[in-house]
Amino acid sequence: MPLHQGRQKPDERPASVNPFYGQANPVSGMIEAPPKHRLPDGPLPPTTALQLVHDELMLDGNSRLNLATFVTTWMEPQAGVLMAECRDKNMIDKDEYPRTAELERRCVAMLADLWNAPDPAAAVGCSTTGSSEACMLAGMALKRRWAQRNADRYPGARPNLIMGVNVQVCWEKFCNFWEVEARQIPMEGDRFHLDPEAAAELCDENTIGVVGILGSTFDGSYEPIEELCAALDRLQERTGLDIPVHVDGASGAMVAPFIDEDLIWDFRLPRVSSINTSGHKYGLVYPGVGWALWRTAAELPEELVFRVNYLGGDMPTFALNFSRPGAQVVAQYYTFLRLGRAGYRAVQQTTRDVARALAERVDCLGDFRLITRGDELPVFAFTTAPEVTAYDVFDVSRRMRESGWLVPAYTFPENREDLSVLRVVCRNGFTSDLAELFIEDLTRLLPELRRQPHPLTRDKGAETSFHH
Repeated sequence: MPLHQGRQKPDERPASVNPFYGQANPVSGMIEAPPKHRLPDGPLPPTTALQLVHDELMLDGNSRLNLATFVTTWMEPQAGVLMAECRDKNMIDKDEYPRTAELERRCVAMLADLWNAPDPAAAVGCSTTGSSEACMLAGMALKRRWAQRNADRYPGARPNLIMGVNVQVCWEKFCNFWEVEARQIPMEGDRFHLDPEAAAELCDENTIGVVGILGSTFDGSYEPIEELCAALDRLQERTGLDIPVHVDGASGAMVAPFIDEDLIWDFRLPRVSSINTSGHKYGLVYPGVGWALWRTAAELPEELVFRVNYLGGDMPTFALNFSRPGAQVVAQYYTFLRLGRAGYRAVQQTTRDVARALAERVDCLGDFRLITRGDELPVFAFTTAPEVTAYDVFDVSRRMRESGWLVPAYTFPENREDLSVLRVVCRNGFTSDLAELFIEDLTRLLPELRRQPHPLTRDKGAETSFHH
């Protein structure tokens, strides 16, 4: 979560209260408007509090038109009913809510089977609040396993983790919080993610693992996990170094198993020791659930698992968080049960079809150059064509926002800072009809953008940035 501070300057203006927000008689029981930055002295009627908060939230963007986020913005009403029934259940209270705990266990078993664990019954895993926590747990397991193997040198030696510069920020957080050196492979030319041979060259006796991204958030492309494992196999033959791989499948681990079945990236590769995904991305669940799985119990050091005598039961737990709602886990099980493999395949294929068709429509406009085409993750990135000098991607993002579309524009990292792109994330619920509206709005803006004397966005970092 972002860090927030209190109010930065005096603002004693109270929130205004319309008389109609009160009781049936709009002038009876009227109260002084509540302050914004301190607790009110007394309570408000529930209808008044509801209306005040509701009115302020109207200024948020429309989540369905948010093409920046990978997070699910639509579920069936039936899933909403189940989530409402479970929002008061604490996921950690497994003795008190044994059926919720059982649904979590079944989800782990289903994912172990989906990701081709050699023995799904031997795989271990857990739900998390999202992929960021799942990545932290996977990183902790990698570091602890390395420390056990190097007990004679640690803590004197400094561990390192190999990754592409395109990793999600949670990996940089992990390295910062757990004092691990982040060794990042830069982008080069038209390669926007990790290079397997470069990753192997960076490994040494202090390397705890290599992270492969199945679905880069920068452009939607898959990193070559099989080639990465092969490069590390050759490294072991030359040097004896046995480096495990963690697959960050925040998005792709819920796409590839259904529509890229011939792609080898998961536990079929012996070097892959752990995988994570976001249930709340292409797992098709509202925000608040991720999953982390290890090939076998041996990949998850027992000393990291806490067995807590809590509320009368022995509860093994591996988590950074403790109390959290069970609603999202229940919604994940509902979605697995509701769709099955065929249903997921249909949803993900439809989403990819929408992404590819929309990418082609953007390409045909002539003003843009596609970086990716939506043929891996249902995500594509594009930039302005070389001959376009009147506007840039930041101008496009700003103007599309006027029509309600939230399209991120951002600059690529070191070595490709010359490249700025727009990125469109297609999700379940972003239909071909919405895609048609998107292309109509973009097409309508182009004549105005072409008439600009030059790009108008001065502070590109503040205008629209890359958060997902």
